[in-house]
Amino acid sequence: LPSADHRVVHAVLGGQFRQRQIAPDRLHRNLGFEIRAVALSRRLHSEFRQARTKPSIAIEEIDRIAAAGVRFGCVLADAGYGLSASFRQALSACGLCWAVGIPKHQKVYPPDVQLVFPVAVRGRPRLRHAPDIKSAAAHTMLENAKWRRVSWRRGTKGRLVARFAAMRVRIADGAPQRIGAAGAQHMPGEEVWLVGEHRSNGERKYYLSNLPGDTAIKDVAGAIKARWICEQAHQQLKEELGLDHFEGRSWTGLHRHALMTMMAYAFLQFRRLAQAGRKKKSLWTAPSTQFASCPT
Repeated sequence: LPSADHRVVHAVLGGQFRQRQIAPDRLHRNLGFEIRAVALSRRLHSEFRQARTKPSIAIEEIDRIAAAGVRFGCVLADAGYGLSASFRQALSACGLCWAVGIPKHQKVYPPDVQLVFPVAVRGRPRLRHAPDIKSAAAHTMLENAKWRRVSWRRGTKGRLVARFAAMRVRIADGAPQRIGAAGAQHMPGEEVWLVGEHRSNGERKYYLSNLPGDTAIKDVAGAIKARWICEQAHQQLKEELGLDHFEGRSWTGLHRHALMTMMAYAFLQFRRLAQAGRKKKSLWTAPSTQFASCPT
């Protein structure tokens, strides 16, 4: 904050003035340098004071690590990011596959929507196209869809199963346009998968994904549910390694604390996977050894 910067300036000047009687020559040499350093610090901090949305920060980070050579299979995000049209469009523009959560009232169009010129009853003829079908909320679009039980992987207590419904739609995230009495409406955008999930506890979730149109619903569900790994990692970072226990006040300290917890998590995950690999190897080798010892 500006007031904090002013306090820093006053502290620097006050501290130097108190040293004037001790080292006047050194004061005059260093005072100008420290004032310039504080001014530079204020300019640098002002670049990071501009408010940005989480989706825009996420896109910037994806571009940064992609430039470093990291490859993506499928970008996954919750509804906090999935509701952002600019976030989804930026991922598609980068040529990335994505599967994101959305709120149930996200507007979508049927895949066969057409843009037509509305007939003007009076006045000048219309100059812009309009969709021939009104958009509908995601949960409304899936009301008459076919729901079926899908298992996407095996967990520690058996197969993970839920009821899914999927259909191709076009997202209502195009340019806004006033359409008659309906007011401003978003035009049809990219054709994607609209997926609904009914969980065993009665909870309902909705997702969008730009996976190819011939992708099996089991694969779409598997891509969506793969985000569970990220949620589990974040929970373990906080509960087991103290990611949320930082009580300092500096930005540098926060970053160092987060870095150390992530390094610890990566080490423990490496050890866990190595141990799991040894157990799997022993399970595979045990039957073969027993079979070899059987009399013929």
